[in-house]
Amino acid sequence: MAGQLMLCATPIGNLGDMTPRVIEALRKADLIAAEDTRNSLRLLNYFEIKTPMTSYHEHNQSEKAEWLVARLLEGKTVALITDAGTPAISDPGELLVRECHKAGITVTSLPGAAACITALTVSGLSTRRFCFEGFLPKEKKERREVLEELKEEGRTIVLYEAPHHLRATLSELLEVLDDRRITLCRELTKKFESVCVTTLREAVLRYEREEPRGEYVLVLEGKSRQQKKEEKQSVFLEMPLEAHMAAYEKQGITRKEAMKLVARDRGVAKRDIYRLLLEDKDANQEYEE
Repeated sequence: MAGQLMLCATPIGNLGDMTPRVIEALRKADLIAAEDTRNSLRLLNYFEIKTPMTSYHEHNQSEKAEWLVARLLEGKTVALITDAGTPAISDPGELLVRECHKAGITVTSLPGAAACITALTVSGLSTRRFCFEGFLPKEKKERREVLEELKEEGRTIVLYEAPHHLRATLSELLEVLDDRRITLCRELTKKFESVCVTTLREAVLRYEREEPRGEYVLVLEGKSRQQKKEEKQSVFLEMPLEAHMAAYEKQGITRKEAMKLVARDRGVAKRDIYRLLLEDKDANQEYEE
């Protein structure tokens, strides 16, 4: 009978956030797969956990996932932990989970700390709908494509960033997404935790003067429906009225129905479109005469 993979959330800074359930699971597991065994050893020693460890990280994830699946198929119970937070979030854990599902191995998650959720809840921005982007891609083309997608994102956006990349990332965000509200969360749950509610423009200026320190979670305001509507209307308003009408009429739409659609696109009443069309017609007739 196959064993079980347990995804065990560990503290993101404050050891008091380690749950009793996770401590018990780590003690009872046959093996702990850790992102950094040296870092995790300090955590395990603190809670007097003696379970054997093996490394599972970005550089060995493919071959090690195969090895771990083999141990699980032998009936072993394996606990997966990362340097901090919930496994499989911005780390190689997702590959192991996928391989376990393929092999028919039971996977369970023992919840606990997650930097993205912690930051979102203290951000002051909308928590009803959000997207988690993690670390932006390093490759320039892919990074630009992701930023262009985020420019139109209506949900609150959560990003991770290291201190030595923060300045460049804030500048890129301002350039592509334009100025908007942002909350910068630093060293969450730790002694020097800070939450800065500001704007992208002000954040760029702040870190021109101040040296970034610690790990950051950036929580960005999404583009509102109203803003999207106004931007769409501005495109239509730049189009000549008759050209706008013609675009619909070429689709076989009647002139009367086209006037309704044009009015909707431009954010005005149908009678206003009718009046403007009459004025244009009268002006053309006068010109011809």
